[in-house]
Amino acid sequence: MNALAQAEFAAALLDADQPLPAGLCAWNSSDPARRFAVYRNNVIVSLVAALADTFPVLRQLVGDEFFDAMAGLYVRAHPPASPVLAHYGEGLADWLAAFEPARALPYLSDMARLERARIAACHAADAQPLAAEAIAARLADPASLPGARLALHPSCRVLRSPFDVHALWAAHQQEGDWPAIAIDQPCAMLVLRDPADEVWVIRLAAGAADFIAALLEGATFAEALQRAPGVDLPATLALLLRHGAIVDWSCDARQA
Repeated sequence: MNALAQAEFAAALLDADQPLPAGLCAWNSSDPARRFAVYRNNVIVSLVAALADTFPVLRQLVGDEFFDAMAGLYVRAHPPASPVLAHYGEGLADWLAAFEPARALPYLSDMARLERARIAACHAADAQPLAAEAIAARLADPASLPGARLALHPSCRVLRSPFDVHALWAAHQQEGDWPAIAIDQPCAMLVLRDPADEVWVIRLAAGAADFIAALLEGATFAEALQRAPGVDLPATLALLLRHGAIVDWSCDARQA
């Protein structure tokens, strides 16, 4: 099958209005169009199921029927670019933000962003945490701190939302009735995978979020502090240390 034929096949697979791909036949003389329709349906159902696995809270928030219909539209508009379905749905959050039927629930896109970040953290590269003793030794040398650069685990991501999606997500991890949530409250979160391969979603104070985000962008210790006025530095460093998030600690040569 040449590239053009592959493109035609893929287009027809996700769009029932496309003509049947040329050259299709069935070994038992059954109707190729009917068999292709069954195959098309199976593919779409499988991709919708993959999205449901990645976005379970999102599915609970909107209900199974709405989610399946919404995901079906997304699948047809944005088929997978990779055979690894764990990566599928990276663009769903942005797509949801412009999805008119979900406009009454504006926090859905940020919930999708959080759930996708958890999957990305789960599959992020491994990195060995820096030993607590090594970190203590560096903290004991205050002259080197301004130029220090802390490398964080590849799974680390800072997310922010004008809605309290952290409380909403946490409520959906519990059994029984969900507590009342003041959804119109901003929140910041750290998503990361610890050395035991457990993925965490940790609520952050604004200063901690600013500091960690700066580190992730490559800022020095001093630069990160400047971008995070009011950060509780001991508590933030303790959080990173407790979850094995610091994997390297270097220092600019001119500041060493």
